[in-house]
Amino acid sequence: MGILIGVIIVLFVLGSMMALKPNGIDQRLDKLRMTARRLQLNPKLVSCPDWIKGKDNEYGRGMLGQYCLVLDDMQLPHTRYQVIDGQWRPDSRFVDTSTKDTKLTIPSAIRSSQNNTKTDIKKPNFSLDKMPIDLPVSIEPFVKGLLTKANSIVIYWEDIAYVRPSTNPAYQQKLIEADLLALKENLEKWALQMQKKS
Repeated sequence: MGILIGVIIVLFVLGSMMALKPNGIDQRLDKLRMTARRLQLNPKLVSCPDWIKGKDNEYGRGMLGQYCLVLDDMQLPHTRYQVIDGQWRPDSRFVDTSTKDTKLTIPSAIRSSQNNTKTDIKKPNFSLDKMPIDLPVSIEPFVKGLLTKANSIVIYWEDIAYVRPSTNPAYQQKLIEADLLALKENLEKWALQMQKKS
């Protein structure tokens, strides 16, 4: 009887320890985000912005990885791009393209705070319009949007899909750093292109 109680206690303790251990996907995601942090890509898990198609292809639904590269020596225009057919396309709800003169659509909260001051709003920068995304094949299918503002460029993507075996069967841990370096290089290239044309 004493042996049976001892075995039950040991099994209970082992079961509790196994429940605390993160599963394989969580460990892979942690490795991806720690590598991104080391490469100064500043990863965060955020709720899907309302201008990006998220879960089930619905706007603003689900959670996305937000990887932000801060470029201290640059001043970037405030723009938003979505992925359409493997290309960057300006967010149509952010920009009013119905008139010949392309102009920004300013949200009402910003308009009301700027009514007292005279502001000169620059035309949006469309230098990335119709540009292919051209990221590593393990990242590109999961990219959803791009945002630039002030001195930062932000990419929104399903980073969990990158590490999940069902969505990325070719996942290899040794390729994480190379893929993230390619992502960082492209973010810098896009930022330079936008800065040149602003």
